[in-house]
Amino acid sequence: MRNDVILVTGANGQLGNEMRRLGQRSEKRYLFTDVAELDIADAQAVRRFVRENEVTAIVNCAAYTQVDKAEEDETTARLLNCAAVKNLAEAVKERNALLIHVSTDYVFAGDKSTPYTEEDVPAPRSVYGRTKWEGEEMIRDSGCRYLIFRTSWLYSEFGNNFVKTMLRLTAEKERLNVVFDQVGTPTYAADLAELIFDILENDRYAGKEGIYHFSNEGVCSWYDFAVAIAALSGHAACRILPCDSSQFPSKVKRPNFSVLDKRKVRAAFGWEIPYWRNALERCLGRMSAPGK
Repeated sequence: MRNDVILVTGANGQLGNEMRRLGQRSEKRYLFTDVAELDIADAQAVRRFVRENEVTAIVNCAAYTQVDKAEEDETTARLLNCAAVKNLAEAVKERNALLIHVSTDYVFAGDKSTPYTEEDVPAPRSVYGRTKWEGEEMIRDSGCRYLIFRTSWLYSEFGNNFVKTMLRLTAEKERLNVVFDQVGTPTYAADLAELIFDILENDRYAGKEGIYHFSNEGVCSWYDFAVAIAALSGHAACRILPCDSSQFPSKVKRPNFSVLDKRKVRAAFGWEIPYWRNALERCLGRMSAPGK
């Protein structure tokens, strides 16, 4: 349907910016907002915006993602990850629209040794994880049509992320310690955006509502990820050493193992998911392209 109107919230973030790039090639109408254009914590403002613009789908890329700060500022984390999500769900419910929402591997405890499936019971160990899990529950309780994509270790050429931090540190330092006892899979935001865009462009969501896991394929530790970033960016002179997470004390209990099982998303949408190192190489190529 060419008359679809798609609202992308949190459009100044990593995933939001990737959606902006894709939206430019669509015949559908994409509306990109961040807090300056639409405060999603304001229920009436959300309802009014959705109604007046005849929105048919919302892609919620907005979230409170500062994991450490959330431990001290649960009020703000809850406002953005729970209350605002409820506002979006109720607004799309009123119009029988679709909500595509992005969640996180932090909803899990991280104590398994096999990839987490969508049927595994969440047991978050942090304020961030709890508020994201409660946001998921609010979507389900609203009765709206939804797709929830849980993802992990998100990065892109936009915003602040691990890849950008490692590019800077490996260029500046001769030696660097990076934890090796936290294992998961990086996700290039462009790859998740491509899937969401394809689903919307081709109206592929009917009968497929529910929760899905999405990250790039493969498994690595943060140490492995850092070594790959340094090698692919020409910063191999920096000596990266594996270390235990206890060397970086934190108020947050991060998942030690948060690999996500992607069989469900591959089966439902016939989607080929790139290997994490290949995705990283594409991202770094974009970042080093002329004009960047």
